[in-house]
Amino acid sequence: MIDIVVPVLNEAADWPQVQSRLRALARCEAVKVWVVDGASHDGTVDRATQSGFAVLRSEPGRARQMNAGAAQCSGDVLLFLHADTALPPDWLDSLRAGLEGRKVWGRFDVAIDGHSPVLKVVATLMNWRSRLSGIATGDQGIFMTRAAFEAVGGFPDQPLMEDIEISKRLLKLSRPACLRQHVTTSGRRWESRGVWRTIFLMWRLRLDYWRGRSPVELAQAYR
Repeated sequence: MIDIVVPVLNEAADWPQVQSRLRALARCEAVKVWVVDGASHDGTVDRATQSGFAVLRSEPGRARQMNAGAAQCSGDVLLFLHADTALPPDWLDSLRAGLEGRKVWGRFDVAIDGHSPVLKVVATLMNWRSRLSGIATGDQGIFMTRAAFEAVGGFPDQPLMEDIEISKRLLKLSRPACLRQHVTTSGRRWESRGVWRTIFLMWRLRLDYWRGRSPVELAQAYR
């Protein structure tokens, strides 16, 4: 069994698209989808419940939501998927193949859906950087065995860079399976703030994180 944990926050406006993607995943008998809400105030919980998904409530914060979802899962493999990210058609076979041998975690390559041609370059650089460093981002659909998740203590309780931190911990167990199949994520984060502005912001925040700046301070700067 593979459990897919989807943290959500105020996704009501985009729920028809989210629902369509998650229903396609839930049709597989080997998959269970968990929607974990972080105190939405726009009716997301009602929409998700009416859609028939297993809906959990959590304190806000993506790391806390993902940990809350994982705590309810019973499968041997956990996949953490952003609400605005779509898996490729052959994701299940690719994921299983990626976890063969000694690898206990991994991620997909990512493509960013948007109007700006720069987003294609951004995605390519993200994939290269991840392959070289072994650090994955949440946009890439991070997956791992339950044993690996428990061995590293789950996601760290921090408001930003939780994907980087858990990657660092998982690297002590194995290098990631870097799948070349692409998940497709929305470019709304980049385009709503300005593509170049967001690129520079994210690189600055990452650099500050490596220098030891508090994730709380980084989250304030990001918002």
